[in-house]
Amino acid sequence: MMTLPYPYSSSARFYALRLLPGQEVFSQLHAFAQQQQLHAAWIAGCTGSLTDVALRYAGQEGTTLLNGTFEVISLNGTLEQSGEHLHLCVSDPHGTMLGGHMMPGCTVRTTLELVIGSLEELAFSRQPCALSGYDELHISPVK
Repeated sequence: MMTLPYPYSSSARFYALRLLPGQEVFSQLHAFAQQQQLHAAWIAGCTGSLTDVALRYAGQEGTTLLNGTFEVISLNGTLEQSGEHLHLCVSDPHGTMLGGHMMPGCTVRTTLELVIGSLEELAFSRQPCALSGYDELHISPVK
């Protein structure tokens, strides 16, 4: 039987920000993580709209690019200075939902309002996982 590592706890700090029309979401979040020196952050809340959406669907290698009018239903995941792991769910004007791994190429339509949490005493990184075959989340205390 596999056991899980001991769960870590930490105090948190929250940031509120708004992305503007025309801004590319992925690069803005990466720049914000760098600027604020975030080592273990996550998307605590997000609402807004996009004109361009870039998703990688489950089990697929390539990125699907969509253009139109989309409402952000959910954006969640982790951020650190060296990268991010984000999932995005949007709806089109007919209410059809699409979602997957968020990739570079998502553009803000009217606004993207975000609350980002940062775990002050932890650091996230990515390390190879023999079980999944991917680089997966590694959590460590900040020394």
